[in-house]
Amino acid sequence: MSDSQKKVGFISLGCPKALVDSERILTQLKIDGYDIVPTYQDADVVVVNTCGFIDDAKRESLETIGEALHENGKVIVTGCMGGDAEQITSIHPGVLSVTGPQAYEEVVGAVHKYVPQIKTHDPFTDLVPPQGIKLTPRHYAYLKISEGCNHRCTFCIIPSLRGDLVSRPIGDVMEEAERLVKAGVQELLVISQDTSAYGVDTKYRTGFWQGTPIKTRMKELCAALGEFGVWVRLHYVYPYPHVDDIIPMMADGKILPYLDIPFQHGSPSVLKAMKRPAHAENTLERIHKWRAICPDLTLRSTFITGFPGETEQDFEIMLNWLEEAQLDRVGCFKYSAVEGAKANEIDGAVPEEVKQERFERFMEVQSRISAKRLQTKIGKTMEVIIDEVDEEGAIGRTAADAPEIDGLVFLNGETELMPGDLVTAKIFQADEHDLWAELAHPEQ
Repeated sequence: MSDSQKKVGFISLGCPKALVDSERILTQLKIDGYDIVPTYQDADVVVVNTCGFIDDAKRESLETIGEALHENGKVIVTGCMGGDAEQITSIHPGVLSVTGPQAYEEVVGAVHKYVPQIKTHDPFTDLVPPQGIKLTPRHYAYLKISEGCNHRCTFCIIPSLRGDLVSRPIGDVMEEAERLVKAGVQELLVISQDTSAYGVDTKYRTGFWQGTPIKTRMKELCAALGEFGVWVRLHYVYPYPHVDDIIPMMADGKILPYLDIPFQHGSPSVLKAMKRPAHAENTLERIHKWRAICPDLTLRSTFITGFPGETEQDFEIMLNWLEEAQLDRVGCFKYSAVEGAKANEIDGAVPEEVKQERFERFMEVQSRISAKRLQTKIGKTMEVIIDEVDEEGAIGRTAADAPEIDGLVFLNGETELMPGDLVTAKIFQADEHDLWAELAHPEQ
């Protein structure tokens, strides 16, 4: 690396979808000849990709911008919070540039403007890998299939930040997936704001990949991705009727038996107030049918306690729903009055102490359910993908666990393994979150 080569520091906040945005920006900067560095001191400029989904995320973004300004002085801001530049510049007037989400060209243009690259980029010596710059470990990657969302859930401001649904051409998605697999990725995590709605905006237009016609639709996408022979995990799936068509693929081992479905609540009246899509579907009955077809199916979800107007009866309905659904992995959030959310206009704001009390009761119920479900895995032999190895052993995940948000498998003493290894292990211990295992021998 030449001393004249300009260096960019990069901080990516928020969800996996924002992480993919960061990867695209970094890839272009690398192609343009910039070096990416991990410290404020080494950087000529710092880019902060912000999150503006809830108030806590906004506070973290503002604090991070302030820290970058203090430590470096030259800061470019982008991301969801950047959609309202004034809320950033009013607190941090010293930032060089503010852009909203998906503003890849504007961000790269700002870097060129404030830190011009003097060195001529030589594509033969400064090679960028064909899969681009990734912020995830080498063995897994997020595959974003669309931007935006057509729903208008009253607690959510994503459509105002990222716009309506825009599906990527299926040929582009498949080409990216192929590049990732060829680069050594063993797990593709399919993400979007609404994975089930993929292709709705294009009326499921037929695209082409390797000369073969393929519809821009969730079912066809899953079938095509399943041909790569790697783990394919679906996130942000809404329980539309056509999700039923995906379950047999999971039972046949084409894609992982894992669904991330944000149910958000169990009370019909609260779901109506939330304007949740597919809330009229008999989801409990469908969950039972899914598990009958695919017994190994793992269901992850998120819920909100303390939504405006939520009564004690509503909350009890949600707890009863949770008991019957027996979900494997669940996250819970206390309702946050995000600026711009329609739900803030609903009467019956729930006091903070009640939100907290309900949150704790919810998590107590779900912890018991999770512990019980994980206990059934003891004695089973399962495939485990290794994420990291230290002096104590290896840490990995089963097909039932997504990186960062779900549980782990601890293989104590297995220090010779490498991240990305796929091993067979026998489970011997479990708690409400994680598993402990030992490598399985052929006779096991």
